[in-house]
Order: sequence, then C-alpha cells, then structure tokens
Amino acid sequence: MEILSAILHASGAVVNIVAEEAGRRRPALRPTPANSRIGTTSWSQAICAVLVLVFPFAPSASGQVDEYRLKAAFLYNFTKFVEWPPESFKSPDEPIAICVLGRNPFGNVLNETVSGKVVGARAITVRQISDSQATAGCPILFVGAAEEKRFRTIAEDIKGCAVLSVGEAEWFSADGGIITFKLDHGSIRLEINVGAAERAHVRISSKLLALAQAVRRTP
Repeated sequence: MEILSAILHASGAVVNIVAEEAGRRRPALRPTPANSRIGTTSWSQAICAVLVLVFPFAPSASGQVDEYRLKAAFLYNFTKFVEWPPESFKSPDEPIAICVLGRNPFGNVLNETVSGKVVGARAITVRQISDSQATAGCPILFVGAAEEKRFRTIAEDIKGCAVLSVGEAEWFSADGGIITFKLDHGSIRLEINVGAAERAHVRISSKLLALAQAVRRTP
C-alpha cells in the first residue's frame, strides 16, 4: 500500500486547533467533507493555520536518498489528496506535472517514483523549471531548501494560480508556501498552510487534513 494511503487507513487522528494567542486548546474541529472547499465558513477562521503531520522514516547509510525517496512518494500521493479547479487543465487527460524549481535534489528518484503512474485519466510527469513563466502547467511545484531567493521572486506571480507549492525549508511557509517537509529526529513532518492553500484555490482532502494538528499562527 502506498505511503499516504497507508497512513490514512491506519490513523484515526482528528484536527485540533491550538490558539497560540489565547494560550489554550480549543475544542476539536471536525474535518470538512471531502466535497467541501477550503475557505468555506468552517475554515474561514483558520486562514493562517498550519497543519502538522509527523511521519517517521528509518535512516540508513544512504539516508539522504531514503529521505528524498520518501518525499517523492509524498509528492506522488498528493496528486490523490489534492484537487485543482477544472480550468487548471487544458483537457481531461492532461498530465499532472510535478515541477522542481531550480536545483533538483531528487536525482532520478522522483522520475522513478512517478514512472507509469496514473491518477484518474492523468499521467504524472516531472519537469525542472527556473522561473515563474515556466510554472504554467505546474499543478505541483517543489522548492528545494537552496531556492529561497528564486521562490521569493515568483511567489507573488503564482498566487491564485492553482499551484500546490511544496518546500522543505524553515522559511517556506512564511513566504507563502502551502506544504513544507520538515525533518525532526528521524521523522518527516508536513506543515500545511491552510491560508495559502485557500489563496491558491487548491482543495486539500479532508482525509489529509484530518491527520494533522492545526496550529493557529499569529498574523
């Protein structure tokens, strides 16, 4: 069973909202139905929320390869748990491109992971890009830790363009990124910036949201 599918079946976690400004835990928030859009009334008060999911992996002698193999698997599985507006694609069978901004830290791993994979009628492809003009046709954009300057130059350009931005650096969420991979003592954490997802007009499945702990960040 593929990684995110296994997590979704194995976990019964709920979303809890922690209000940092109030300094106390609020009641659990029921996940939104799968066919409801982020940014409806149930999420309007959580626009700046960051969702955190912790998933462990076993380091090895080739730990960095294993890290990026796992990240590649997450990127592939995001195609199953994220929806884009229909107008984001030119046709019902246009491929879902996972675009890598600047330097590619995956080597061949990402290509190997998605090779032959299909979600619905859409194949999964990988592209390497260098600027905002090349983000057209990129439903998923991965930004490596070394690409802060490059991402900041395109962040404004991709707002509202139905691009699921995924990064791996501490600065990424604060700069408007939607999902951030973070390493923490042998685990990979996912931080999901709900407000950025809303502004990008991408819908994150309630199944994925229900696995995370939502932390309200002060503006």
